[in-house]
Amino acid sequence: MTNPRRPDLGWLSIVLVVGLVVAALGFTAVYANAFGAGDKFERLVAKVERFIIGPPPADRFAPPTVEITPPPDPTPTPTPSLVSLEPGATPAPTPTPIPRVPVDVTIVDDPDAVFAHEVRKDWCAPAGVQMVLATLGLGDTSEGFQRKIAGRIHEWETYADSHNYEWGPAAMALALDAYGAPGYEVRAYKTRGLALRDAAVQIEKTGSPAILLAWRGAHTWVMTGYRADADPAVFHDAKISGTYVLDPWYPWNSSIWGQSDPPGTFQNKAEMERNFLAWKRPEGPYPHRDGKFIVVVPTLPAPGG
Repeated sequence: MTNPRRPDLGWLSIVLVVGLVVAALGFTAVYANAFGAGDKFERLVAKVERFIIGPPPADRFAPPTVEITPPPDPTPTPTPSLVSLEPGATPAPTPTPIPRVPVDVTIVDDPDAVFAHEVRKDWCAPAGVQMVLATLGLGDTSEGFQRKIAGRIHEWETYADSHNYEWGPAAMALALDAYGAPGYEVRAYKTRGLALRDAAVQIEKTGSPAILLAWRGAHTWVMTGYRADADPAVFHDAKISGTYVLDPWYPWNSSIWGQSDPPGTFQNKAEMERNFLAWKRPEGPYPHRDGKFIVVVPTLPAPGG
């Protein structure tokens, strides 16, 4: 059974509220975003729209958050000298071990070409989705495309994903699927190291970016590569020393998190520890995410190979 929706009052109500706000703040101030008037105006319109549309159906599907545990240590392969052979049989040649060497991986050659700045201060999620799509050749970096993605949030929002009925990691996975990038999965990890290692493995396997929920889940970073002391797809104990990131906040400065970095900046271990923090949101509990590191990871090969 679905939740009853509020009556459709039509766009006339929104137009009326918009007119009152513009009259109160002044059209020039809103258009120029003087003293943040434009941002306040957009937030107010969003609240009015939410009131008219009402909450989404209670039975709407949302991708679950999957908790990932560390993989077991691989069982050592016995050497030929320990294997019983038939009389006269020749031992199989010992395979050449894969060397443990540092790796530096990125799937984006020109970060500026796929970067999109978030149009609004609360649009890091649609901007992150946009950059993933641009990286995969499924979208562009225009403001118009970002607004189109942001305007479809009511198709994907759920309370379990975002208690604010806005963008959460599950909505991002659904948005990517809607634009031709299926297979993204919301994953939770008990440690930062495990989260980054798993994201690195999936990036290497699929050729697709991952989305990190930074700033305790309040912000979106697109991870396009990494550096490690060994190939994480081969060595389960490989240590990720940092990641290549597209931060939609750039070029803005945050009073809490500091100056954002240009597209494709390598964020070292110290920066990851400062920015990529365990999920903790002020709007209420999220039982499957609280205290864990959250990543939206690709699980299928990138469209078109």
